[in-house]
Amino acid sequence: MRTFAEFSLAFGLVLGLSAPVWAEDAAPTADRVIATVDGTEITLGHMIVLRDALPAQYQSLPDEVLFQGILDQLIQQTLLSKAVEPEMGKRDVLALENARRAYLADGAVARALAQAVTPQAMQALYEMRFANAIPGTEFNAAHIIVATQAEAAEIRTQLDAGADFAEMARTKSTDGAAANGGDLGWFGPGMMVKEFEDAVVAMKPGEIAGPLQTQFGWHLVKLNDTRPTAAPTFETVRPELEAELQQQAVDTRVAELTAAATITRDDAGIDPTILRDAALLAE
Repeated sequence: MRTFAEFSLAFGLVLGLSAPVWAEDAAPTADRVIATVDGTEITLGHMIVLRDALPAQYQSLPDEVLFQGILDQLIQQTLLSKAVEPEMGKRDVLALENARRAYLADGAVARALAQAVTPQAMQALYEMRFANAIPGTEFNAAHIIVATQAEAAEIRTQLDAGADFAEMARTKSTDGAAANGGDLGWFGPGMMVKEFEDAVVAMKPGEIAGPLQTQFGWHLVKLNDTRPTAAPTFETVRPELEAELQQQAVDTRVAELTAAATITRDDAGIDPTILRDAALLAE
């Protein structure tokens, strides 16, 4: 369903009227009044701000088409808002205050981010995190998991006698990896429970360990291969670095403002369910 803004703009665009031609001695400014509605001025600045907020499909339209559509929209919005303004209730007043507060808060956040999230800051964070990173190791392993030590020991006997590990996993193992011959794929430190990881770290490719017990049952583990891991490239972790700097910037700015402000709270003893009582807005 269209919002009024979309409906109004679309209606104006259908008219396809042309934008005005400015006189050479009247260079427009943001304060230039383009229309008045019962004494309320609509300026060129109002129109520019509205255009900047339009969806991309409207912003791509020709300027001469957009101009009239935006002006028509602002005139219609002014007419409609004036029609209901005398009937505004507490909910309307409070909603406008919340909208203003949110808009200004978003602006404060944008300023904090512009100052903190710079290419230089992102590069510095990357180097701090990864420049001196110690290369690690990833492991590729398979396992067979059963409920009892006795069952695991019997399977180990068969493996030592030459049974195929993948086939034994498919027929004996009780977890989801059984269908793939017990294959667990590649994993790094901290991704497996400690008992399992300790066993894998001590193994060489091709070796089988176990039975060993974890909280999930009794395992037989085969290490297929290992590979070194290097620090990720800057581009790989760019989104992570940016998100971290953004959060730091907002937290820092909020902390600064909080420390400089006098804040009082009087919420002790208030039942949180009172927020459900919309009847209070009728007072």
